[in-house]
Amino acid sequence: MELGKIAIDYALSLGADFADIRIQRTKREFIFVRDLNVKMFNNDDSYGYGIRVFKNGAWGFAHNKLFTKDAVIDTVKSAFNIALASSEINKNFKLQLTPERGYIDTYNTPLCIDPFTISPKEKIDQLLEINRTLLSYQDIKQARAMIISQNDDKILINSDGSHLKINTTYVYPSYTAVAVNQEDSQSRSFNPGATAAGWEHVTNLRLLENADRVAREAIMKLNADSLPGDKRRDLVLNPDHLALTMHESVGHPTELDRVLGWEADFAGISFATPEKLKNYRYGAEIVNFTANNKLVGGMATAGYDDDGVPNQEWQIVKDGILNEYGTTRDTASFIDQKLSRGCNRATNYFDMPINRIPNLYLEPGKKECSPNDLISAVDDGVMIEGQGSFSIDQHRINFQFGGDMFWEIKNGKRTRPLKKILYRSNNPEFWNSVEAIADKRFWKSWGVNNCGKGQPGQTGRMTHGASPTLFRNIMVGGSK
Repeated sequence: MELGKIAIDYALSLGADFADIRIQRTKREFIFVRDLNVKMFNNDDSYGYGIRVFKNGAWGFAHNKLFTKDAVIDTVKSAFNIALASSEINKNFKLQLTPERGYIDTYNTPLCIDPFTISPKEKIDQLLEINRTLLSYQDIKQARAMIISQNDDKILINSDGSHLKINTTYVYPSYTAVAVNQEDSQSRSFNPGATAAGWEHVTNLRLLENADRVAREAIMKLNADSLPGDKRRDLVLNPDHLALTMHESVGHPTELDRVLGWEADFAGISFATPEKLKNYRYGAEIVNFTANNKLVGGMATAGYDDDGVPNQEWQIVKDGILNEYGTTRDTASFIDQKLSRGCNRATNYFDMPINRIPNLYLEPGKKECSPNDLISAVDDGVMIEGQGSFSIDQHRINFQFGGDMFWEIKNGKRTRPLKKILYRSNNPEFWNSVEAIADKRFWKSWGVNNCGKGQPGQTGRMTHGASPTLFRNIMVGGSK
């Protein structure tokens, strides 16, 4: 693209040490239905470009949506001047960019059916039919359903010689049944997470076929008991629950910008500091967390990050030991890494790329083991499915999590449903309590599309995965 070349050439003529331009069009369709009424239909389309300039160890960033030579020149000037001003303010703190070669490449999310070719009417009719099924149960007093479809079409050009065309698509359907009686209300959701895929993925989820089960479980939960007080119990946690737990207690603590304290005034810091690399026991020996931005269907899978670094696979926790972080070109050198792991991503064209959690997952167990095997090993415990409320401190150490569906386990059997369950633990107690992980037959992924971070705030995307996992002697009890 000619304007891209103009931007890079002009930035270098001003004396920039590095420059890039990211031209991005984002289409996002959001449909939300409550009961039998369409409550929201948004179809957004944003198009513009962001320009970064690196000078004297500092960044400058500016954006525009006018595609003229003069507008591009003005945007480069703004970014360059911001970089100069930043370098003067932070005279004793200079960033260094790890080296990277240039790439000429194209990436497209593998898909069969573009979700934007499915009419809004067809999507709305499907959501209404789901809600109609949920509301056919007398105790279900509210039904909510939604579908998000998003496409990002991006060109990245930089002064390393890269010219990348990246097109990513994801879909995210979910729905919730709310059961109500005179004393309480409880909800149950069908929430498979977001996936980088086409409409064929939504079809394969069999949304309507699961509606009866979701309604029945909401009613079961409504009429269930909670637990009398906190005590140490065992936990069997399903993949759709563990996705949030690992996101908060492993993903964010191993973003290197957070480790370095760059997020301290907004979102906190991390206990997993650099002196712990290669020697800190993060979890039990069978705990292995892999970062994999090549993961098929992964929400962070895009071929390259917004630094122009190829997607990679590496181990964040290896045999229970803190092994590495998620890094970018301007953070990696702080821990003497020679190259970035490619974790720099922005949400929109008008956002500055920031250090993001990669696709991060718990490796399945190496020995043959089923969820039933985990349950049979528990005398007194709880099985948790889905996600609920959570809280975690500013150092990512102490936390509590709820869930969406709870089952009591007694004497090796899953027995009655429960409600209002919370567990409380800390890093590293929690991950060191892992005794067994189901094998790869039971591994499932769960995609995040709304990870909040940055100033101003951005919503990042990544995928987590796990097999059902057994945790021993965690503080578990009923919430008020």
